[in-house]
Amino acid sequence: MGQLTPVFAGFIPLLDSAVLVAAREMGFAEEEGIALKLVRESSWANIRDRVAVGHFDVAHMLAPMPIAASLNLTSLAVPMLAPMILGLGGNAITVSTALWREMADVGSDRNGDPASTGKALAKAVVRRGERAEPSLRFGVVHPFSGHAYELRYWLAAADIDPDADVEITVLPPQLMADALAAGQLDGYCVGEPWNTAAVVAGTGRIVTYKQAIWPDSPEKVLGVTRKWAQSSPETLAALMRAMSRAADWCADPANVDHLTDLLSGPDYLACAPDLCRPALSGNVRFGATTSVARPDFLKFSGGLAAAPSPVHGKWFYDQMVRWGQADYSASGEADVLNIFSPALYREALQIGAVPAEQSILLFDSAPA
Repeated sequence: MGQLTPVFAGFIPLLDSAVLVAAREMGFAEEEGIALKLVRESSWANIRDRVAVGHFDVAHMLAPMPIAASLNLTSLAVPMLAPMILGLGGNAITVSTALWREMADVGSDRNGDPASTGKALAKAVVRRGERAEPSLRFGVVHPFSGHAYELRYWLAAADIDPDADVEITVLPPQLMADALAAGQLDGYCVGEPWNTAAVVAGTGRIVTYKQAIWPDSPEKVLGVTRKWAQSSPETLAALMRAMSRAADWCADPANVDHLTDLLSGPDYLACAPDLCRPALSGNVRFGATTSVARPDFLKFSGGLAAAPSPVHGKWFYDQMVRWGQADYSASGEADVLNIFSPALYREALQIGAVPAEQSILLFDSAPA
């Protein structure tokens, strides 16, 4: 093999960094001629900024972040692309055990049905208002994140105003469980394993999850600047080929134990393997005595399933407009559709036409 091309990639310690980790650790990147250097970061703002200034060539990135950067909605904004999906699902909404008891007392579903849990939370919010107690405080990882939009969507579907009836604050994923335990949060929406961390600690309870709110929707993407994609097209294509193979490896149930050991190691999530295994195996601990079989809780896949879809980008853009983060424009929507174009990924893997755009199937009773 000739000289390897170095590629620097930033990631946040979450299970859905698995595709990048496997691409490096299992040799898929090297086989494509790439020396993949992974750098763990502490916050999504750092990921965004270090990609923008060129410290990272690519990154494990929140799916809405390339849109926000391209539309000049964030600091250090530069045009970006999301040429590949790194995982589907994987998020959950966790509440404190005290709040869960309130919800359970009014009939909240124990297996994560978002309509039932939302209605139960709404009753808790009303009671808090009647008692003149402080508003519930929920955490998300970034204002421009699937977590923020899923939480808001779930709340609004239950007639809870996310901007008036509760407080929403931003924290790095790995601090969520500690903030819940300290009473600084009443709940949060985050990726795994930081929901399981609260369940294992006995301080939190999972009440619903991303796959129930928006089935098979993208969570993290490969984020790149347009400039880097244009200047390094062959390197980007080789990286996506490697990551597609890595995603298929991650999806194989026979590799769960190996993947658990990789991700829980000191260079990546640096956590107990038992925190990683539930979501990777699809046997998710919702509470101290409740485990729920959800094989699709977090999904990895290469091939066509990893191709971005413009309809997904449009949903994120619609949420930005809905919640006052952006003003709608036809040119903005056109930019978004291009950011989530499957063309670069399809060309890199030399695969045929991508199937018709997926419909957005959100849980019944949720408003559009």
